[in-house]
Amino acid sequence: MAKEIRYPRRRVIRHVLKNGIATIFRLTANFSVEGTENIPRGGPLLVVGNHFHFLDPLALIYATPWPLEFVGGAQTPNAPKAVGWISKLFGVIPTYRGTGSRETLQSSESVLKQKGVLAIFPEGGSWAQVLRPARPGTAFLVWRTQAPILPVGLDDLLNFFGRVKLGQRVHVKVKFGKPFNASADLCDRRPSREQLDEMGHGIMRQISAL
Repeated sequence: MAKEIRYPRRRVIRHVLKNGIATIFRLTANFSVEGTENIPRGGPLLVVGNHFHFLDPLALIYATPWPLEFVGGAQTPNAPKAVGWISKLFGVIPTYRGTGSRETLQSSESVLKQKGVLAIFPEGGSWAQVLRPARPGTAFLVWRTQAPILPVGLDDLLNFFGRVKLGQRVHVKVKFGKPFNASADLCDRRPSREQLDEMGHGIMRQISAL
């Protein structure tokens, strides 16, 4: 049985984490943020972006104005142990890759039903440096909730710490696209895997354009 999620939650610890993330980024990086006019005031909203680096979630926390909920992998084999610790402290909604977790779906739906803002990386992991096809979970969640989608492009976080060690400031780019509805053409009947894949391709095309 999924735990009921009250949005927003963990306000104090997330405020502390966000301030800490902001401090680190201000000391080490210059952020270029485009498309801020496309950012809605609130939810329900599903924020989707590319995932090339384990710092991508922190960049989203830094660049967005609302309390974010995240769906993320229960295991993060490509990230340092500190990232897993931050993930647990933040309270990321865990998902086990390849399982289609009912609890993950129920928790995610509950956030969006409360007009919350939920962030998810459709590719399902950060083990590549090119865009990959979306996993079906994001499209299924969109069909279930009819939530509008805000696409985000994240760039130049690769080799972040390597450049910092060389004394270089990292120039990070964040670009917000226009919100869109990916499920407008689907009927009420449960979509097929082919329909979910096509919806996922559409979502990734929006991200790719950024």
